[in-house]
Amino acid sequence: MSHLAIIGGSGFATMSKLEVADSRPVETDYGHPSAHLIRGRLAGREILFLPRHGASHAIPPHRINYRANIQALFDAGADRIVALAAVGGIAEDCGPLTLCIPDQIIDYTHGRENTFYDGLGAKGGGDLVHVDFSYPYSARLRRQLSDAARDIDLPIRDGGTYGVTQGPRLETVAEICRLQRDGCDLVGMTAMPEAVLARELGMCYATLAFVVNWAAGKAQGTINMDEINANLDQCATDIDRLLISLTAQS
Repeated sequence: MSHLAIIGGSGFATMSKLEVADSRPVETDYGHPSAHLIRGRLAGREILFLPRHGASHAIPPHRINYRANIQALFDAGADRIVALAAVGGIAEDCGPLTLCIPDQIIDYTHGRENTFYDGLGAKGGGDLVHVDFSYPYSARLRRQLSDAARDIDLPIRDGGTYGVTQGPRLETVAEICRLQRDGCDLVGMTAMPEAVLARELGMCYATLAFVVNWAAGKAQGTINMDEINANLDQCATDIDRLLISLTAQS
């Protein structure tokens, strides 16, 4: 049976509306994923859930075992992944509390294990494959998210470019200016290599991004973690509603 999987980002180490049926450690050819793999029911439908940063949000973006996370979900029967992502807003219409379904990625990360085709492990043992990544997100899953938002009258920005930085530090003003010149609307730290790893395994993948702060230089003063946490809490209700609407469609 195929399943929808949700990868929890910052602020989503757990899902309050998920009825947990099973939580257990798993191991893959690439090691252990970030946390126990959780099976549960949302809106009466079985889903998989995995917190990207670990159960206690202790794993920084550059230390996440992305290959193990994606492989574990694939092995458990997931064919679709909605990846939650707390991001900074760059575009004028991407201020705090905006929900967005990006359609493009620019990858600024480095040193991450970003492919299954590296000559190691189960996938690496086969022929080298250069996956098409022209459109990094699943159009079908993005449309389903958009439809689910419309069904509950939830405003959402459809489309945009997610600039993926290395982290865990936040960006400088000059770096954000560069990202904006490159065409980025949002900035975050985790969409890559998640998206390409899902593509290599033939899984549909979409990011549900929620803006928790203006990016560096886009507002007065420095970025305040108290404000970010408050915005995370404020976004949580809308994200829960949207995910329930999405799973009810399935």
